[in-house]
Amino acid sequence: MKPTPEWLTIDDEVVEALRDGQAVVALESTVITHGLPRPVNFELACEMEAIVRQGGAVPATVAVTEGRVRLGLKRAELERLALSAEPMKVSRRELAVTIAQAADGGTTVAATAYVAQQAGVQVFATGGIGGVHRGDSGDVSADLPALAETPIGVVCSGAKAILDLPKTLEWLETGGVPVLGWKSDELPAFVSRSSGLRVPLRVDEIETAAAVARAHWALGLQSAVLLTVPCPAEAAVPVELMEDALQTAERRAKADNISGGALTPYLLSAVSELTSGASLEANLALLRNNARLAAAWAAALSTPR
Repeated sequence: MKPTPEWLTIDDEVVEALRDGQAVVALESTVITHGLPRPVNFELACEMEAIVRQGGAVPATVAVTEGRVRLGLKRAELERLALSAEPMKVSRRELAVTIAQAADGGTTVAATAYVAQQAGVQVFATGGIGGVHRGDSGDVSADLPALAETPIGVVCSGAKAILDLPKTLEWLETGGVPVLGWKSDELPAFVSRSSGLRVPLRVDEIETAAAVARAHWALGLQSAVLLTVPCPAEAAVPVELMEDALQTAERRAKADNISGGALTPYLLSAVSELTSGASLEANLALLRNNARLAAAWAAALSTPR
């Protein structure tokens, strides 16, 4: 187990699991604070932790509470975070600010990857990563450079569909981030199963994903490894429906002068409304599925070779 940084508070159960070499899965928390409506956010957070346990791993939700960076939350702490009045959206840049202000915050992919890796956690699960935004704004999520320099396995359903997926995939290539497709040759488009973009490597066995990650990091390479998982077929939203909803949501955002960190939650909420809740249900389904696969991947990585 890595020495614990003085700025990080690790739950006792997670400490014991890391010390004993057990499988641990980190979970990001912006999905709780900014990604889902109440009370679905708290219910889903608890459900994901339960799924990780069912898969033989220990869940470790990452968040900032009262200025303390946390790896692993109790149920009451999860509920407090879900009900927090004005939690910060915490990427790597905001970690110090949140600490200094003794604030609550949900950690993004970038911040979760950093915190988890500092403690020696090898895998974390999320829904969709950030990426390159559409249009000519030049906006690139802080998730991408973080993934290029943080050695951790990330289970996701590709990048959020509101993004420019071809440019995001190109950015990951430039950043040296291996992108694996779970039982698929294509990069998933978040709540839709297909993007038309091929992934470099299809993976049909979790042991193969573990072998790739081990080999990547054994080479001294410091980037993440992405395991991209299509949304379950029964819940997935047709690509055409998503694209129509996204175009309408983008027009609304422009009319309302929404930009920066507020844009993603605005668009996700608008798309959920425009698809009559179908995108929300698909998001929940893929989050559950990703937690399940992350537990299997963490278990495979923690098994002695």
